[in-house]
Amino acid sequence: MEAYLDNAATTRAFDSVKDIMTQTLCMDYGNPSSMHKKGVDAETYIKDAKEIIAKSLKADPKEIIFTSGGTESNNLAVIGAAYANKRSGNHIITTRIEHPSIHNPLLFLEENGFRVSYIPVDRSGKVLMEELLAEVGEDTILVSVMYVNNEIGSVQNISEISKLIKEKNPKVLLHVDGIQAFGKYRICPKREGIDLLSISGHKIHGPKGSGCLYVRDKVKLKPILFGGGQQKGMRSGTENVPAIAGLGQAVKDIYENHEEKRAGLYQLKEAFIAEMNQIQDTTVNGVSGSINETAPHIVSVSFAGIRSEVLLHALEEKQVFVSSGSACASNHPQLSGTLKAIGVREDLLDSTLRFSFSVFTTMEEIQYAISMLKELVPVLRKYSRH
Repeated sequence: MEAYLDNAATTRAFDSVKDIMTQTLCMDYGNPSSMHKKGVDAETYIKDAKEIIAKSLKADPKEIIFTSGGTESNNLAVIGAAYANKRSGNHIITTRIEHPSIHNPLLFLEENGFRVSYIPVDRSGKVLMEELLAEVGEDTILVSVMYVNNEIGSVQNISEISKLIKEKNPKVLLHVDGIQAFGKYRICPKREGIDLLSISGHKIHGPKGSGCLYVRDKVKLKPILFGGGQQKGMRSGTENVPAIAGLGQAVKDIYENHEEKRAGLYQLKEAFIAEMNQIQDTTVNGVSGSINETAPHIVSVSFAGIRSEVLLHALEEKQVFVSSGSACASNHPQLSGTLKAIGVREDLLDSTLRFSFSVFTTMEEIQYAISMLKELVPVLRKYSRH
């Protein structure tokens, strides 16, 4: 049996996504900037996807900019907003548990004269609001906070964060990395006070290399790519029609019977956590109260006495596929900043795995993974003592 439990890294595409991408790759393959019928047909896919995504966000289609994925969306939001608004100030606020595609652009901005404040979180991964608000000043131009943490599944109260920071400084822009949240929650940027929202396609059963950035009307943003002026100059380059069409289809499908899908994920998560709590010297991270306060698809577990890489590969031999943290950092092994930020014991930082589920995950896969963990963990601990 195979159990793929690394869906926070990437998901299997819906069949409908494969079908529409095949159509745009092999039949409706025109350049959307071309004026002939093939070009017009290709452009129609872009318009349709934009409308689907905008509808899911209760937004206007003109507020959607297509990108190559979450990393570009985050870079465009952070760097684009910083440079477009630098006359108002040079101060940016973020948290200590952000994804590298936020953290590294901010390092770049720091090297170029911007000042960045990094706000701590509590043991469950929630932003410490008092510390956040204390940092907001007249020169603050941007706050960037992820909706759902990609390693432990903590969920921020975005509406409250927006309300409080804008009460203190109405000019502050709020960027939200929604990459692990979109498709799991119904996000309404206008209601929640979000100015910029990053979305990635391959986290919601769309294609890799697809994504978009919601930019609230009237928000100033500088482009970071320059060329032919596509997408009103905000993101030059011939639009990737197959990826955009696939993204639109994935959004349409993921929000069908949405509450039923969410309930199914929470059922899997509850069953998995209950069994993890039965394994000796095992800690589930970031869950201090009800699991409904955390994202439905991510579970972080520390296994004392076993290096995460050893357990990961032992599970792989049993056809159970998991992650030792952010997949984006897996080629550059380092101890997780998120786990450090929530106060995980130092000896557990390199003993932690992430298990993540999707609408394709079955209870049989969960039970199989649990049985393999119960078999492997005692054996690996025995070897690690020698």
